[in-house]
Amino acid sequence: MRNISSVLGRLAKTVSVGMMLLFAVTMAHAQDVKEGETLFKSKCTTCHSVSRNMVGPALAGMSERHSEEWLLSWIKNSQALIASGDETAVQLFEDWNRLVMTSFTDLSDDQIKSIIAYVDAEEAKAAEGGGDAASGGAGSTQSSDANTLMILGLIAIVVLVIVVIVVLNRVIRTLEKVIASNQAAIEAAQAENEAYEEDRFGKFARAFIRNKKLVGFSVLMLVAFLGVLGWNTMWNVGVHEGYQPVQPIKFSHQIHAGVNQIECQYCHGGAFKSKNASIPSANVCMNCHNTVTAADHYDGETSPEIAKIYRALDYDPATREYGDNPKPIEWVRIHNLPDFAYFNHSQHVSVAGVECQTCHGPIETMEEVYQYSPLTMKWCVDCHKTTEVNADNAYYDQLIEAHEKLKKGEKMTAAMIGGLECGKCHY
Repeated sequence: MRNISSVLGRLAKTVSVGMMLLFAVTMAHAQDVKEGETLFKSKCTTCHSVSRNMVGPALAGMSERHSEEWLLSWIKNSQALIASGDETAVQLFEDWNRLVMTSFTDLSDDQIKSIIAYVDAEEAKAAEGGGDAASGGAGSTQSSDANTLMILGLIAIVVLVIVVIVVLNRVIRTLEKVIASNQAAIEAAQAENEAYEEDRFGKFARAFIRNKKLVGFSVLMLVAFLGVLGWNTMWNVGVHEGYQPVQPIKFSHQIHAGVNQIECQYCHGGAFKSKNASIPSANVCMNCHNTVTAADHYDGETSPEIAKIYRALDYDPATREYGDNPKPIEWVRIHNLPDFAYFNHSQHVSVAGVECQTCHGPIETMEEVYQYSPLTMKWCVDCHKTTEVNADNAYYDQLIEAHEKLKKGEKMTAAMIGGLECGKCHY
């Protein structure tokens, strides 16, 4: 065992040294590309992709089309370069419908060079099938040394695995011998224990049956338990607390209402002025997603979930035009009250000032929406017992005015206090 430990220690030391050398060789270039990737995703992906045209042109090949000095000037302040009369800058500005590119005067020359290095690396990946983008310098001495060290490290790991397997096989064989020698004693002990348990259970059963009071009490407890169980089961019939269906589009309230802090009424405008909160049309989604495609998370491609919105609207992001074959998005309803229950969103949101989270829970943290509250009559009544009336509201001012007129004997009709509203009879 001492010899094995010594060998394992030497192998581990060799692997560590090899990995440290490999890391030192490749770190310098990888750092520039990594910094460029971070800057590209935070500054550029809204308008540009490496491989395809978006709001602006595809960036692949820009190092070949333009000099590094020109690229530095263009990225820092494109409008200044155009104003100077640079022919290339003016032509590019005209070719892309005179769209003004954001100036990045906060970026240093080294940071812009890192972005260019990242674009070149991504272009190389695409040209070589995505797997050999980093092999452009394979003929250099550093890459050759790195490959050699990697091979040595892999050989060391294989040797280490073989040693561990041999040791484990020896331990397993030893344990099998011990188990085989003690198997007979274990089986005898188990048989004795089973016989003891059977005899003890038989004595308890006979004593229980002879005690009629204990039997009666047990039957009474069983009936009470079944009654409580049946009551709870019937009480929860039709209660769908925690219901979380799979939706046709994985819409994240955590991203929209939480991270981006979009107001609930921006999408559910009906909650403020009508009985129903309403489901937004896909056109509301397009207010943002005609440009926001989340391409930085999908290797320059449009998010699959956003693409579902495009298909529903028959929208072509390349031409930015709508077709003639739109299809509705079939959302699955989550909160569903019985037909005999009347609930008005505007009465609670506008008049009472109730927050959406009171009924729907922490919606801004939900990746997928589920029914947070039981929505039972008891739950509503308990809320009404504790919620204070907001007297500073025009709705109650009208009620007070109507009561004052009645006290004075003035003529009042049902229409004057909302009797012509459709929701009074139809819901």
